[in-house]
Amino acid sequence: QVQLVESGGGLVQPGGSLTLSCVASSSVFSSYAVGWYRQAPGNQRELVAGISNGGRTTKYTDSVKDRFTISRDNAKKTANLQMTGLKQGDSAVYYCAVARYFRDLSYSSKPIAWGQGTQVTVSS
Repeated sequence: QVQLVESGGGLVQPGGSLTLSCVASSSVFSSYAVGWYRQAPGNQRELVAGISNGGRTTKYTDSVKDRFTISRDNAKKTANLQMTGLKQGDSAVYYCAVARYFRDLSYSSKPIAWGQGTQVTVSS
């Protein structure tokens, strides 16, 4: 069972940037697709960005396209989410998760492991 730990959240002003990091406990991380999800109070958890196991394929929810970038380094067992142009609507708890297949990232019930989450607050 792989364990995931997120870091990098915090308070940032609108228009600012943050980079979230997810570190995995096992090298099996390289065989899994990775997703970054977020959940704001009263909202369902949504997939923000996903990346395939080899890193060649990515996808983003429309609201973050051209502002967020997902990446991974399998040798370091890490996945990052670089966030720029942050808006108040981006405020949420952000979670890293892994799934056996890239297509499974679209379903929040499919990932096999989740991190504990990191809070991102965008406010002036």
